[in-house]
Amino acid sequence: MSFRIGHGYDVHQLEKDRPFWLGGIQIPHTHGAKGHSDADVICHVICDALLGAANLRNIGYHFSDKDPQWKGVDSKVLLRRVLEMIREKGYEVGNIDVTVVLQEPKLNPHIPLMKIVLSEVMGIDEEDLSIKATTSEHLGFVGKKEGIAAHAVALIQSKS
Repeated sequence: MSFRIGHGYDVHQLEKDRPFWLGGIQIPHTHGAKGHSDADVICHVICDALLGAANLRNIGYHFSDKDPQWKGVDSKVLLRRVLEMIREKGYEVGNIDVTVVLQEPKLNPHIPLMKIVLSEVMGIDEEDLSIKATTSEHLGFVGKKEGIAAHAVALIQSKS
């Protein structure tokens, strides 16, 4: 059995009075992430980690922010497509580990629902998806509440 690892990283600016989509759910907050799609950084880093593991480039290559068909798209749509792509190449998800860096709001109360939603989207067990949250201790653009960042690593394995 062949194993491969990929890494994803994404940042988005936070903007007042925008819907805040994160981990496939809308979170009540005064600010939301700005982007071409719904700007869900958790979905985006998972996509990049999976694409990287399968040597399929990155999310921007497949879903360009210059392409109007992706304007405002629900990032779960992108994530489903990425899973189709890695499965077409003969791989299945082993596990995924995500770290979100955000000063506020606190994400811990929302993580269980994020895991339910995203594991269903990907067709994987909740135990194979870890989502963690941390702050940047008031440092940098995250600490100043100007943006959100996230990292993910994904392990995929060949089906054969």
